[in-house]
Amino acid sequence: MGKGKVMDSYQDAAALIKDGDTLIAGGFGLCGIPEQLILAIRDSGVKNLTVVSNNCGVDDWGLGLLLANRQIKKMVASYVGENKTFERQFLSGELEVELVPQGTLAERIRAGGAGIPAFYTPAGVGTSVAEGKEHKTFDGRTYLLEKGVTGNVAIVKAWKADPLGNLMFRKTARNFNPLAAMAGKVTIAEAEEIVDAGELDPDQIHTPGIFVQHVLLGGIHEKRIERCTVRQA
Repeated sequence: MGKGKVMDSYQDAAALIKDGDTLIAGGFGLCGIPEQLILAIRDSGVKNLTVVSNNCGVDDWGLGLLLANRQIKKMVASYVGENKTFERQFLSGELEVELVPQGTLAERIRAGGAGIPAFYTPAGVGTSVAEGKEHKTFDGRTYLLEKGVTGNVAIVKAWKADPLGNLMFRKTARNFNPLAAMAGKVTIAEAEEIVDAGELDPDQIHTPGIFVQHVLLGGIHEKRIERCTVRQA
């Protein structure tokens, strides 16, 4: 297997993220998160990050680890309800939060990756989401102008990758990952398996290698349960 874009060190990958960077992270809850990359970022000590992701993990896993380590200054997300550390830092004024409707967040990331600077959407009209944003009427309906999102670095979790950076995601673990991969100036993919170039079916590639600069073999993967509920006997 040719080396290509494959990196040997998670530490070297984390070193690409600098203080004050905007980091776009794939995943939904704890599904499809690049957990080993997040651990390496935590250990790097980089700080004052603006993180764009559907949510911020939980207190002791995922992006919640960066929050607990006070490495995040601003969070752009659509859901934050599973993290007590998030709540404490927000209420104390330590953490700046921009809540975005989930569909709008997905489209902002997609637009950024596609080079679209802004778009109109009806989501959020008449709510606090609309404050300070341009309003425009089309065919009698009011829309908000939302800006596309890009990041200095994007981190994603793939099921399979090849040395050229082509990625495949598995089932619901695809979620925000393909969008995030497009929106980073530098995209780092953590993959469960790296195969030889040409081994992936071209029709099954979800993210072409042109969007990916670095690939890492993921090692041990852990899928935690975010909230365990059982029926009473």
